[in-house]
Amino acid sequence: MFEFDKLLLNIYHTLQVWFTANNIPLIWLDLGVMLFAAIAILSALLLLTLFLVWWERKVSAHIQDRLGPMRTGPHGVLQTIIDTVKLMEKEDTIPASADRKVFFWAPVLAFAAAFMGYVVIPFGKGLIARDLNIGILYIIAITTFTVISLLMAGYASNNKYALLGGMRSAAQIVSYEVPLTLSVLGAVMLAGTLSMNGIVEAQGPYFWRWYWLPQILGFGIYFIAATAEANRTPFDLPEAEQELVAGFNIEYSGMKFAMFFLAEFVNMFTISAIATTLFLGGWQPPLPGLSFIPSWAWFMGKTLFLVFVLMWFRWTYPRLRVDQLMDFAWKFLLPLAFINILLTGLGVYIFK
Repeated sequence: MFEFDKLLLNIYHTLQVWFTANNIPLIWLDLGVMLFAAIAILSALLLLTLFLVWWERKVSAHIQDRLGPMRTGPHGVLQTIIDTVKLMEKEDTIPASADRKVFFWAPVLAFAAAFMGYVVIPFGKGLIARDLNIGILYIIAITTFTVISLLMAGYASNNKYALLGGMRSAAQIVSYEVPLTLSVLGAVMLAGTLSMNGIVEAQGPYFWRWYWLPQILGFGIYFIAATAEANRTPFDLPEAEQELVAGFNIEYSGMKFAMFFLAEFVNMFTISAIATTLFLGGWQPPLPGLSFIPSWAWFMGKTLFLVFVLMWFRWTYPRLRVDQLMDFAWKFLLPLAFINILLTGLGVYIFK
């Protein structure tokens, strides 16, 4: 089997020898590697987002018994590309009474927070930008910047509907972040490490040893809370059309609107990738005999399946009310998350 990690290490060591022989500081090599990794991940995410937008349109169309995009390209496959060109050509308008600096940086921060989480996500064996020993802690910390960006957008727009959307988003994300953080602790306790790659390797290449089974409660809590964090239906109150028109991004147009839109789909893939890493064995095959399939293919297959489940939720369930949303987080998910930690601790103490 071809192994990416060995190939990348060999290339890095060859470059290291060349830099040393030419008296070039190795810090330039490290900076070049980081820049290459950032460009590669960004390019992959942009292409993936184009696919996910088209895919959600087709999933929603089939669920609701309609066709969806069909005219632009085969089966409407070029429709998302045309929409991207349209957004790039749209005029970038800023309300006269808006806080221009905050208004400008809000979508940039939203996309940056969504993008930076991929530093520690292992896409395959050896396919990870940086295997931090506090990987899951880093992701939890960096994704909290999303709520700041949405608050910035709502405040800077100087629009009451945008402000209400931003405030709703802050309340929702902060509330669901608590059970979400607690839900991932079960996988960390079982693996004995905060490293994302370490958690994958601890699960091994047997599907019955993956943490979805001993952490079925934690897996369910994580997936529900992460759906709310991503503002996906039935938890999309910050963008409730019948109440807030478009919510926090109502005053945005052109590429600034596109960056919010892009961040939403990137976040959807992010929460699915984290769930795959923590509970579904990451890039590991379900059985050792299936290791001839590339590790990145296993990771992408599991992650895209969870993305499909998120889309399925969106076009099936109705939106919750605000009071139902908060009660569900604090009165139901949070106690369950504590129960899951208690049971996991007892299991680790007894069986390990």
